[in-house]
Amino acid sequence: MQAERRRENRYPFIAMAEIVDEKENARTSSKVSDLSMHGCYVELMNPFPAGTNVTIEIYTDSEFLEAHATVAFLEAKQGMGLTFREMPDHFSNILKKWLTQAKSRKPN
Repeated sequence: MQAERRRENRYPFIAMAEIVDEKENARTSSKVSDLSMHGCYVELMNPFPAGTNVTIEIYTDSEFLEAHATVAFLEAKQGMGLTFREMPDHFSNILKKWLTQAKSRKPN
């Protein structure tokens, strides 16, 4: 098992996502299941290989976020962890808002 390398905790966060392989321009739809200031986990039956640069768009009912990211790790037929590379300030502010909301939710 791989050692934990995250800089911050991830929080449960369910949202739809569109992911584009920046090199191949291949687009796929998926679901985000957790989120942190530096990345997220995306549920995907056919995850991209580790090291792939992608653009991710995350959508809630009222807002969306777009960021450039890199696939940090993958779990075959399950999903992949993404590390955000760059994000405009506007989207960074949305991410901070989502994380504040996610942190305040009580676990079931």
